Amino acid sequence: MSLKIRLWQQGCKNRRCYRVVVADTRSPRDGKYVEAIGWYNPVCRKEDQRWSLNTERLQHWLSVGAQPSETVSTLTKKAAPEIFKEFSEKKQAVKVKKSAKRRAAAK
Repeated sequence: MSLKIRLWQQGCKNRRCYRVVVADTRSPRDGKYVEAIGWYNPVCRKEDQRWSLNTERLQHWLSVGAQPSETVSTLTKKAAPEIFKEFSEKKQAVKVKKSAKRRAAAK
Protein backbone atom coordinates (compact mmCIF):
# COMPACT_ATOMS: atom_id res chain seq x y z
CA MET A 1 0.00 0.00 0.00
CA SER A 2 1.51 3.29 -1.12
CA LEU A 3 0.88 6.21 1.23
CA LYS A 4 0.77 9.92 0.54
CA ILE A 5 0.60 12.86 2.93
CA ARG A 6 -1.80 15.34 1.37
CA LEU A 7 -4.54 17.87 2.03
CA TRP A 8 -8.16 16.85 2.64
CA GLN A 9 -10.52 19.65 1.63
CA GLN A 10 -13.16 20.97 4.03
CA GLY A 11 -15.29 24.08 4.39
CA CYS A 12 -17.66 25.82 2.02
CA LYS A 13 -17.09 27.75 -1.16
CA ASN A 14 -14.63 30.67 -0.75
CA ARG A 15 -13.88 29.58 2.84
CA ARG A 16 -11.82 26.44 2.32
CA CYS A 17 -9.79 24.88 5.08
CA TYR A 18 -7.83 21.67 4.88
CA ARG A 19 -6.77 18.76 7.03
CA VAL A 20 -3.33 17.27 6.55
CA VAL A 21 -3.93 13.53 6.25
CA VAL A 22 -2.08 10.34 5.47
CA ALA A 23 -4.02 8.50 2.78
CA ASP A 24 -3.66 5.67 0.31
CA THR A 25 -2.70 7.03 -3.12
CA ARG A 26 -5.65 5.23 -4.72
CA SER A 27 -8.29 6.92 -2.55
CA PRO A 28 -9.95 10.16 -3.77
CA ARG A 29 -8.94 13.58 -2.44
CA ASP A 30 -11.77 13.79 0.10
CA GLY A 31 -12.13 10.04 0.59
CA LYS A 32 -10.99 7.65 3.26
CA TYR A 33 -7.72 8.37 5.04
CA VAL A 34 -5.47 6.55 7.51
CA GLU A 35 -4.74 9.35 9.98
CA ALA A 36 -5.22 13.11 10.29
CA ILE A 37 -1.97 14.75 11.44
CA GLY A 38 -2.82 18.46 11.25
CA TRP A 39 -4.75 21.23 9.57
CA TYR A 40 -4.20 24.24 7.30
CA ASN A 41 -6.40 27.33 7.02
CA PRO A 42 -5.25 29.62 4.18
CA VAL A 43 -8.00 32.17 4.93
CA CYS A 44 -6.67 32.99 8.41
CA ARG A 45 -4.90 36.36 8.53
CA LYS A 46 -2.58 35.57 11.44
CA GLU A 47 0.49 33.69 10.24
CA ASP A 48 0.98 31.73 13.48
CA GLN A 49 -2.63 30.43 13.42
CA ARG A 50 -2.62 29.40 9.77
CA TRP A 51 -1.53 25.75 10.27
CA SER A 52 -0.87 23.09 12.84
CA LEU A 53 1.07 19.86 12.35
CA ASN A 54 1.72 16.98 14.72
CA THR A 55 5.44 16.76 14.02
CA GLU A 56 5.93 13.42 15.80
CA ARG A 57 3.34 11.70 13.63
CA LEU A 58 4.63 13.47 10.51
CA GLN A 59 8.13 12.20 11.20
CA HIS A 60 6.78 8.69 11.82
CA TRP A 61 4.90 8.56 8.52
CA LEU A 62 7.87 9.96 6.60
CA SER A 63 10.10 7.28 8.13
CA VAL A 64 7.60 4.59 7.14
CA GLY A 65 7.76 5.76 3.53
CA ALA A 66 4.82 8.09 2.99
CA GLN A 67 5.48 10.71 0.32
CA PRO A 68 4.31 14.31 0.94
CA SER A 69 2.52 16.31 -1.74
CA GLU A 70 4.06 19.59 -2.92
CA THR A 71 1.76 21.69 -0.73
CA VAL A 72 2.39 19.58 2.35
CA SER A 73 6.15 19.72 1.81
CA THR A 74 5.91 23.54 1.63
CA LEU A 75 3.92 23.59 4.87
CA THR A 76 6.45 21.27 6.47
CA LYS A 77 9.29 23.61 5.50
CA LYS A 78 7.52 26.40 7.42
CA ALA A 79 6.14 24.45 10.38
CA ALA A 80 8.96 21.98 11.05
CA PRO A 81 12.07 22.79 8.99
CA GLU A 82 14.27 20.25 10.82
CA ILE A 83 11.98 17.36 9.82
CA PHE A 84 11.85 18.48 6.19
CA LYS A 85 15.63 18.92 6.07
CA GLU A 86 16.16 15.39 7.42
CA PHE A 87 13.63 13.99 4.92
CA SER A 88 15.18 15.79 1.94
CA GLU A 89 18.69 14.63 2.94
CA LYS A 90 17.52 11.01 3.05
CA LYS A 91 15.82 11.42 -0.32
CA GLN A 92 19.01 12.89 -1.82
CA ALA A 93 21.11 10.04 -0.37
CA VAL A 94 18.82 7.49 -2.04
CA LYS A 95 19.19 9.28 -5.40
CA VAL A 96 22.99 9.31 -5.11
CA LYS A 97 23.03 5.63 -4.19
CA LYS A 98 20.81 4.69 -7.17
CA SER A 99 22.90 6.71 -9.62
CA ALA A 100 26.11 5.11 -8.34
CA LYS A 101 24.53 1.68 -8.74
CA ARG A 102 23.51 2.50 -12.34
CA ARG A 103 26.99 3.73 -13.20
CA ALA A 104 28.53 0.58 -11.74
CA ALA A 105 26.15 -1.60 -13.75
CA ALA A 106 26.94 0.29 -16.97
CA LYS A 107 30.68 -0.41 -16.64
